[in-house]
Amino acid sequence: MKGSLTIAGFFAVGVLCGLFRLMPEAATENDISFYTLCALMFSVGLSIGHDPQTLKNFRSLNPRLVLLPIATVIGTTGGAALASLFIPYRSAADCMAVGAGFGYYSLSSIFITEYKGPELGTVALLSNIMREMTTLLCAPLLVRWFGNLAPISVGGATTMDTTLPIITRCSGKDFVVVSIFHGFIVDFSVPFLVTFFCSI
Repeated sequence: MKGSLTIAGFFAVGVLCGLFRLMPEAATENDISFYTLCALMFSVGLSIGHDPQTLKNFRSLNPRLVLLPIATVIGTTGGAALASLFIPYRSAADCMAVGAGFGYYSLSSIFITEYKGPELGTVALLSNIMREMTTLLCAPLLVRWFGNLAPISVGGATTMDTTLPIITRCSGKDFVVVSIFHGFIVDFSVPFLVTFFCSI
């Protein structure tokens, strides 16, 4: 939760700096977003490649639970497509691009800003922060109402890092490997799905 509040704080500071023209014009050009995106992609690859335990955890996974990230992707993008019916000024592809962030607000919002502009990029940032916050705050209720896999699916791409502790506490230690695997697969899908929906 502290990480989400920190990101939201930096976002608010950025909005204020842009609003009051506190940054030089060169810092607000699109090239900055592109280089930031490259640095984020490098960091994601580094974090995955640096942990040799990840592959060992995957080998011990129940084959049926491999379907969980697929269900998360289908459920989220399908729900986003339905939501577009109530948002007349945004297409289904726009809404699905926002949903395809799966809680990975930093990466998805930059992609969407690059492709669709800052308005939808801001919506993506706030939507994905809310997804992470919902998991952090509502995990006990999700387990009680829908079962141990519910907070993992709701957590999306965050289940291998920021929401893993609360999922472990509420769902149990037996679901740690499932949570890491789910987060890894959904995390990996974000750049491909977001750019796909943005290009439609």
